[in-house]
Parts: sequence; structure tokens; C-alpha cells
Amino acid sequence: MGFGLKIKRGLAAFAVLLMCAVQYGCAAYDNFASGFMDEASPDGAFRIGVFEPLTGKDKESGQLERIGIELAHSLYPDVLGRPIELIVSDNRSDIGEARAAAEYLADKGVCIALGSYRSTLSLAGGEVFSERGIPAISITNANPLVTNTNEYYFRVRYVEAFQGVAAAKYAAEELQAGSAAIMREIDNDYAEALCQSFSDKFISLTGNGEAITHTSDYEAGTADFAAELNAIKETGTSVIFVPSSAEAALEIARQADALGIGAIFLGTDLWEESEALLKATDSAVLSRMAFSSDYGQNAEQSELATIFTRAYKEKFGSDGEPDHAVALGFDAYMLARDAIERAGENAGAGAVRGALASTKSYPGVSGNITFDENGDPIKSVSIMRPIDGKFVNIYTAEPNWGPVPPEGPEEADE
Repeated sequence: MGFGLKIKRGLAAFAVLLMCAVQYGCAAYDNFASGFMDEASPDGAFRIGVFEPLTGKDKESGQLERIGIELAHSLYPDVLGRPIELIVSDNRSDIGEARAAAEYLADKGVCIALGSYRSTLSLAGGEVFSERGIPAISITNANPLVTNTNEYYFRVRYVEAFQGVAAAKYAAEELQAGSAAIMREIDNDYAEALCQSFSDKFISLTGNGEAITHTSDYEAGTADFAAELNAIKETGTSVIFVPSSAEAALEIARQADALGIGAIFLGTDLWEESEALLKATDSAVLSRMAFSSDYGQNAEQSELATIFTRAYKEKFGSDGEPDHAVALGFDAYMLARDAIERAGENAGAGAVRGALASTKSYPGVSGNITFDENGDPIKSVSIMRPIDGKFVNIYTAEPNWGPVPPEGPEEADE
């Protein structure tokens, strides 16, 4: 086709587009523009859907996940010799809109979708993805229902209870602790689940049914923890698991220090969500506090982490530290790209789903990732500590794998 003819056809199409907008209104314009842009999309591109709240109350969180996806796409824009095209669909932070946003992606022929922030939005969109046979990867959802009720949904972030497993591995394998105690807030489902997973794993690793020497329950808003701490002190244990807010944990650790308790306090990513530990100045107390994190491994632990960190700082400034949602969004894109590559050049969404389900020890930014039978990640988890006003990785809890049989990997001990 000659260059002049291309221009004439382009102008003709634009004229029709403009006439459509004038005569039939925005809806007709949107439909026509969508089809027109489809024709101009890269030839033979693999399409990955971005299913996020980009407007509404959740837009800031949705944008963090999108930043991670787009950063990965800028570095790795193709696969199998073909371009990857991101198709963005705004679910508007609304459950009712989420289904329509997912249907838009399905109609666009995406072979996999990434997102959404907020579990309820993923659950609503997940119905469409399941009906249309399109795999999806949740980025920051922690609700187990997203994956457990949908064979097409996977997740990058571990379920909350997995943090208890990571803390137990750190206590038993790195600290070589033979016993541990637990401090648990009453009527807190989050704390209950974490304490149970910590207890089960720690007992399993130590081989001692009595390894949890004491569990102290306290009411929300408690200011004086002397009774609970003195009961733990009598056991002589060297590790105390406290899945609470950073503020509560810091107060507990300070009171323990005053009572002469030199135990290590272990927590969860709730400690990372507050600046309480970063602003504290009592270094002796802080040196005995560590927690599990969504993202925080040293760059040296993963080639991809090094690439991610460098690219993020080049784009957003050398002083910037990426939010965990950005890192997880980056991993979601890379997992999708890896699954497409393993599925093959002519494979559809079903084959991509199959490849994703067989992912084992993918070396992501947030850790090595393997999907279990529910689509949840069995992954390495970073253990962090506050040091000189920063959170620093001090240990990475890795899954323990048994021998790999010919038909596939055994389940990890998590």
C-alpha cells in the first residue's frame, strides 16, 4: 500500500470517527474508537490485561500495582519474538463495575489478566475470568477466597497465615530456638490465624510438641503487659511471636526490656506499614525485633531484583524506595510473561494457565515463587529488622523441597 493511500484511508477513518461522535454520542464513539485502535495494535502481539481500580477510592493503591506492571513491561516488552501489549481496564473501585471491566479484557482477547487491588474486586472479576477460561494473577490480595474458589486465579502475595510459617522457620532454623512463646490479642482473627500457623510450623520443625511454652492473651488497648511478660519470663524462652501493630509490639518489647527479658520479638508485615520502628531510638530494643515482609530481599539475592531496583531508581529517583505493591506488580508481569513463553507461540489462555500452574521456584523480585494446587505462592519470605532508620533484610526463609519426581515437584513443607 502506498504512503499516500495510507494517509487518505487514515483521514477517511478519522472523518467517520468524528461523524460518529457527533451523531451518536459518546457510547458509539467509544465502541468505534475501540475497534479502530484494535486494528492499529501491534501485529501478533500477546495481550496482557491490567485489571485495576484507576479511579475511585482505591485508585492510589491500584496505581502502585500498575506502576510495577508497566515498569516490567518497559524492560521486557516482548516474548517469543512478538510484542506484549498491555490492555488496561479500570474497574473504578466498584464491585458492580469490576465484572464489566473484566468482560472488556476478555473481549479484547487477553491471554492473562493482572490485578486487581482489593480482594472483593478480584472476586467479582474472577467470575468472568473463570467463565471465559482466562488466567489471572492477583498482586496484593491476601484473602484466600480469591484463589481457593477459582481455579483460574493465582496470587503473588502470600496468604496472611504464611507469615507465621516464615517466622517459625526463622526462629527454628536461623536462631536455633528450641522453644517460643506467643502474645496474642483477644478477638483478633488475624492474630489467631498467624499464631496458629506459627505454632504448628515451629512444633513441626523442632519435633517437640511442647515447644510453645506459653501463650499470653491480652485485650486490645492494653497498656501494661507486665503480667503477660512475667509469665513468659518464667519459661526462659528466647523467642516471642507478636503478630500485632508496630506500635503495640514496640511497647511490649520496651516493657520486656525493662523486666530484663532479652528475647527476640518476631512480627509480621504490619510492622512495616508504620513508621513507629523507624522513628524509635532505643537501639537495644530494636535490635531484638524482626518481622516478615512482602518485599525486602537484598538485591544480590536475585538478578531480577537488581534489575528492578536499578530501573525503579532511574525512573523515580535514587532516593526512592519501591512500595511492596510495585515489586509484586513487577513480579506478576514477569510470571505472566514466563508462562506465555513456556506455553508456546501459538498457545491460548488455557495453555498459559497450565504453564502458570506448573511454575516452580521462579526467581522473582519478592522471592522465589512456586504455585501450590490453589494458585497460592509457596515462596521465599524476607525477614527484616530496623537498623539506623531503615528496614534491612537479615534472613530469607526458603521453602524446603523434597526430591523432584519425574511427573513434577513434591509439595513443599509449607
